[in-house]
This record gives sequence, structure tokens and C-alpha cells, in this order.
Amino acid sequence: MPLEFPYEVASPDPPEVIEDRAGYIEKWLGEHEAKVPSDTSSVSSDAEHLLRKYVPSVRNRKRQLIGLSETCLNDCLPHLDYGDAFDTLRPALVPSKLNSREPLTSSPEAQHTRQELVDVLGGHASLMSPGETSGNGFAPWSLRYSGHQFGVWAGQLGDGRAISILVTPHPSDPDTTYEIQLKGAGRTPFSRSADGLAVLRSSIREYLCTMHALGIPTTRSLALVYYPDLPVIRERLESACVTTRVAETFIRIGNFEALSPPSGTMFFFGGGQQHTDYEALRILGEWTVKRVVKLNNINVDAGDAVSIAGLTIDYGPYAFMDVFDPYHICNHSDQEGRYAYNQQPNMISYACRALLNALAPLIGAEVANGNRAVQKGWADNADESTISQWRAAGIEETKAAMDQIIESTCSVEYARLLRQRLALRHVNPSDQRTIFQPLLDMMENQRLDFHGTFRKLAFFRPGMLKGDDISGAGALEAFIAGLLSGTPEPERLDSGKATEEWLAWLDTYAARIESERTSGEWAAEADFDEARKKASLSANPRFVLRQWLLEEVIKKVEVDPEEGKHVLAKVMKMACSPFEPWGREGDTQDKELNEEEREERRFCGLGDKRMLGFQCSCSS
Repeated sequence: MPLEFPYEVASPDPPEVIEDRAGYIEKWLGEHEAKVPSDTSSVSSDAEHLLRKYVPSVRNRKRQLIGLSETCLNDCLPHLDYGDAFDTLRPALVPSKLNSREPLTSSPEAQHTRQELVDVLGGHASLMSPGETSGNGFAPWSLRYSGHQFGVWAGQLGDGRAISILVTPHPSDPDTTYEIQLKGAGRTPFSRSADGLAVLRSSIREYLCTMHALGIPTTRSLALVYYPDLPVIRERLESACVTTRVAETFIRIGNFEALSPPSGTMFFFGGGQQHTDYEALRILGEWTVKRVVKLNNINVDAGDAVSIAGLTIDYGPYAFMDVFDPYHICNHSDQEGRYAYNQQPNMISYACRALLNALAPLIGAEVANGNRAVQKGWADNADESTISQWRAAGIEETKAAMDQIIESTCSVEYARLLRQRLALRHVNPSDQRTIFQPLLDMMENQRLDFHGTFRKLAFFRPGMLKGDDISGAGALEAFIAGLLSGTPEPERLDSGKATEEWLAWLDTYAARIESERTSGEWAAEADFDEARKKASLSANPRFVLRQWLLEEVIKKVEVDPEEGKHVLAKVMKMACSPFEPWGREGDTQDKELNEEEREERRFCGLGDKRMLGFQCSCSS
């Protein structure tokens, strides 16, 4: 339940002597929990899967829908009825043009449906099986996980504020189910001493990070419900917000570590590490294997071994690269640079080793069993010495092959993605030495915008070097000038030297491009240069969710949620279509753009150079 913590339990009115204080507190908490059946009788007409909406008897804080993702709805939950929600969330970077404060003209039924959506996604109401349901009923749940922080075993960490509220099949593919999860809707059994809430600032950051649009496997953001009157204490007093995320599963490495920790039971401030549960580890392992086999059977690549379904789960202190810096750190708590940009492959390996360490007793037991699956109760009579032997055997059996696969996969995938960004389809082993690394070195030394440089390279044609390009005379000079304009500090750039470096690199790049002009990879394309341009533009985003932009959007919503939510909706639309030519990308002068287009163009820029390299707080 979204409620400030520590709980402010009100005294009886009128005053009275409380004999049973524990009972009084339980009664107070019960009144604030969503346990009262509402007028809406059910969410399913199927009696076996009947769910009823429950609401609290006294808790009724103001809640406001400020974000709803149309792409997530279309992809994952096309059967969800959202009423007139999008009538209230029209996208605009210049919301003053919308007359957004005019009364809604939608039907009462549509408004009622929207409010029910807000109630459920805001954690105000719960969906549960009726009390008279026979057998196993349905109710919201949270998952326990443990893990490491900055390389140190931290024991049980949560999940202290994530609550799954529903699982629903996709209407066109009943075998695919989606889990709907609230983040920041209040305390869970694993909250330790925390309040289970999330602030508006971090919720907006998480909601807008639509990595799916960039082709990165991830959980999906669905909605934001704002509680302007619910105070949350962080570095400063802020207001609460609930984020809804959707995924086929939220099982993570830490769920395995919770059942098979590396160092047994330990106590940590505000909580601890519960006892090992090797039988639960076996069940979770079986479930995961069956799921991966199912994915492979329908030609879906589970891919990333770091998370069980290959999904990015959390979006805390993340950052997109601005000026290229391989040593960039986006989390101001990471003083040693453990999670710096150039350390990401190492962190993938570290996470996989943590998963292996958790699964190692199970793997070792199966090796000792003749490589046959263990059965129920497999570890009931095993002492610590036997478990340690199994763990060591499991690691020895798996670690070398796992490390080799990770290293090989990272190298191959890294080269594939860079070729994709540069519109090169033929695999050439020398590309890293002659094309990729020299390009990255120039970006670093000249302090150029990482994404912007790749985007501009989409417009390069080898003919520019010969002076016979369709763009006409001076095209090459103008092109290099455009590349160099991607530095936030032009006064520190030696333009002459930088131009010479670009001429040398472009000459090598042009030769590499020409080697593919008559190759089979592009044989089906009628216009080679235009096809390359189109391919590169579809791999390099025009719009990037930069730190300055996030801070500006957060401020707009904090100051005026009614107007800010329209800016939020437009930024979400841009983030979901990052390769579109926002702001009429090209040679169009600013004076030829309307007000909305000028804002689009500004939102695609580097922004205030004081925000470059901005480091986020873990506090959320």
C-alpha cells in the first residue's frame, strides 16, 4: 500500500486507553490495506479464474495518471481497457498549444474505466481471488532476492518495493504470458527498514528508458501513477510515484542467490539472509530450463545469460553516453569505476559467475549422479561438507566453458553491432584495428558526441572524397565541419589537426565501403549508397535520452504535473521511435520550423555542457 513509512498510526478518536497496542496497530494497518470488495465484481468471467477488485476502507490519497505507454499496450497487453486515458495524455513538448485544461468530453464509462486503471496500477486497489475460492487463490506477490553490491556480498536485498499484481496471456498467443509489476507501491515482506516507495524523479527516469526500441531485451514500462500528496524522504522531501513494468518473467540472478548464498546465513543492517533452500533451488532451476527450451522451440533467443530471460530489469543510475569517454561512470556512488563504460563486459562475467556459484551445488550433485537430474529432496541429508564438494565440482565442470563463451560472444557481438552502426555487412577481421578503434579514439580525443557522430556518418558517401558526390562541391568540408560541431568545447579543438585525422579515417572507411559495393550482401539493393544510408539511420538513434533532458522533464512534471505529463508523453513517443528524423533532421533552418519542431530538434541535441558526464544518485 502506498503509505509513508514509518507508519503514523493515529490515536483513537475520541481518546481512549489502548490495552492491546499490537492489536490496535494491526487493526489500523488492516483498515489501510486493500481488503474491502469494491462494486466491480470481477475482472474475469471465467469462474475458475475469477478475480475481484479490493479497496482500502480509509486510505484514499490523490493519485494521478501521468504516463501510459501505447507501445507497451500494443505489444504486450492489447486487451487492456484503458478508457479515455490517452485523451488526458496528449503528447506535446509545447503543451500550452493543447488547451489541455479544458474539460474532457469522453463518456462517463470511459472515465470510470480510466480511474479503475489508475486505482490498480497505482497500488490503491488489489486484484485477488474471492475469499470463497476453493483451492489455490490468486493475490499479489513479491520475490525474495539476494546479491552483491560493488563486488561485496550484501545478502538479502529485496525485493522491497516491487509487487507483481497480475499474470495475463497475450490474446493472440495464449502460451505467452505477461507479468504486471508495480514498483514503489509500498512495503513488501522483504523491505527491511525501507519504505517501499519510489519518488517521482526516479520513476520518470525508469519509465522513459525504453531500451526495447533500441533492440535491447528488457522489461517494458507501462504506466506512471503520481501521488503528489504522499511525502517520501530521500536526500530531500519528495513525492511518491508508482511505476508499472511488464515482462514475461521478473526472475533474476538474485532469486537463485537467495536460495543458495555463497556464505550461508548472515545478518545485515535492516534485515538479513534467510536460510538456504536447495529444494526451492531445484524447482526454480527446472522452471527456468523448461522456459528456455520453450523459447528456443519457437525461435526466440533468450540471449543474455546475466538475467534469466535475457532482460534488463532495473533502471537505477543509468546514463546514455554523450561525449565519448570509455572511462565514464554514471553512478556517483561508484567511486572506483567498477561499473564504468569500459568495464561492462567484466561485469557481465561477474554476474554470470554469481549465477554459477548459486547453481553450482545443483550442478555438482547432478555430476555425482551420473549427469542425471536430481530428484525431490536431493539435498535433505547432505551436510555442509557434501554441499561444498558439490559446489566445487559444479564450478569446475562449468566455469571454463562459460568464461570462454562469454568472452567470445562479447567480441563477436560487439563487432557485429559496430558494423551495423557503420552500415557494413561483410565480416572483416581487420575492422577493429583499422576502422572501429581509430574512430573511437578520434571521438575520445576530440570530445565528440558518441551517438551524434554515428548518426552523422550515415550521411557520408565515398564520392565526397573524390569531389563527384551528388551533394556538389564543398560537400566533404561541410560534412567534416558537421562532425566537429559535435564537440561541446569547440574552443579547445585543434580544427586543422582534427580535420586531417578525419580525412585519413574517411579515406580508409570509404575504401571499406567500396569493397562491399559489388558484394553479395548488398546485391538486392537498387541504390547502394541510399540503402547504406537507410541501414545506418535505422541503427543509430536520432533521439537519445540524455541526462539534461531527463532533468528538464522531471522538473516540468514536478512544477506542473498537468502540463508536464504532456511533455512526458511526447518524450516517451520520441524514445519509442528513436530513429525517426525528429525536428525535421537535415538542412532545414530553425526559422523554418514550427514551435513544436524546434523543441524536438532541441531535445535531440547535446544540451547544456554542464550536464555532460552527469552522475546519478542511487537514491530513488
